[in-house]
Amino acid sequence: MTGQTQWSTRRVRWIALVAVAAIALAGSVIYALQAYQRYQDRSSGVSAASVTEQLPSGSRIVFRNTASGEGYGKIAAVPLDDPHGPRGLGDVACDRVYAAEGLVSCMRIIRGIPTTFETQILDSAGRQIQAWSLPGIPSRTRISNDGLVATTAFVTGHSYATNSFSTETTIRGTDGRDYGNLENFRMLINGSELTAIDRNVWGVTFASDDAFFATVASGGKTWLVSGSLQDKTLTSVVENAECPSISPDGTRVAFKKRRAGVGAVHWDIAVLDLAAGDETRIPLERSVDDQIEWLDNDTMLFGEPREGAVGDSDILSLRPVANAKPQLFIEHAWSPSVER
Repeated sequence: MTGQTQWSTRRVRWIALVAVAAIALAGSVIYALQAYQRYQDRSSGVSAASVTEQLPSGSRIVFRNTASGEGYGKIAAVPLDDPHGPRGLGDVACDRVYAAEGLVSCMRIIRGIPTTFETQILDSAGRQIQAWSLPGIPSRTRISNDGLVATTAFVTGHSYATNSFSTETTIRGTDGRDYGNLENFRMLINGSELTAIDRNVWGVTFASDDAFFATVASGGKTWLVSGSLQDKTLTSVVENAECPSISPDGTRVAFKKRRAGVGAVHWDIAVLDLAAGDETRIPLERSVDDQIEWLDNDTMLFGEPREGAVGDSDILSLRPVANAKPQLFIEHAWSPSVER
């Protein structure tokens, strides 16, 4: 092959590579613009829910407003003693929200070119205190009694229903405390240290200033683990458990549990009595893909997408007993948290 022929071949390859890159970039731009337009369409017009202009103070239920119209996606709240009343709306839009101890954790997608992701920490009135970037799509967040914030984001993929995702879960405080990525904690599964490269951690729930529960996954299996911030350890409790949430009295942990023998992934809800070790499984007609929140010791809350309504969801309530049936609790809402 002559030098001129080699040059021509390389030139053709470079042109093809540039063309492929241009097509990929154009596709990304189009997708971002379409996503932004869909968001704009949902957030324009009169709200489908009864709203007020200010967030209520005191004991309240904080959530993401999914009612179409003005205020779509924004932080919303209703008084704890009037959950079916008009919702107050904040000024900040979130994709995942959690409120506790006078703080609000708002995980959000900032749509643009490129699209970025961040966590904002707000005070109870919705004013920003701090913010930091996220590595990917927001997934889970919780706040401890002493102001630590746990966040989980998808690094690759965007569904717990597949095995092809990677998460990053961190715990940090607004006072400078930073425990880093929980994947770097020592993991003990059934007494043996887990060192597999495919391990993932997500779904933190705080039990005290030091203790917490979370999910560890590796090799296609998941475990409920108990964690210690001081010791930087994660120790398995039970297998087949995801997205835990501890009850207000600290005696039980609720979590998602995969149902065996079905085609598509289906999660039921299970409740573990920590002292007795007894597990109560609650089979659900529709699979649940949310982190449970406890309204009180006798009632759990979770979000469920509305069938046939893309981008909309409802908050359902469920008693922590076998064969309980979910009940509609708050319409057009997602990501509930109870702040007392």
